Amino acid sequence: MNRAKYPVELPPSIGNAARKLAQEDGVSLSQWVSIAVAQKISSIETAEAFFERKAQGADRIDALKILKEAPDCAPDPGDELDVA
Repeated sequence: MNRAKYPVELPPSIGNAARKLAQEDGVSLSQWVSIAVAQKISSIETAEAFFERKAQGADRIDALKILKEAPDCAPDPGDELDVA
């Protein structure tokens, strides 16, 4: 298997936590980070596939109709958009 090196800078707190978890798992930090990156990629690709399936057969006109029926009110606290 070919491997490439990717220099990554982590904040000390994340680096220390990763080092500790790698040690607990009995693997090198490099192996632990590789697995963590693979898991993140897998979760994103899975989410992307999920939303693509959900979007199949979606009707834009129906979606706009639903949005027009939504009440015109302020968002719940914490749901506001930062439009700076």
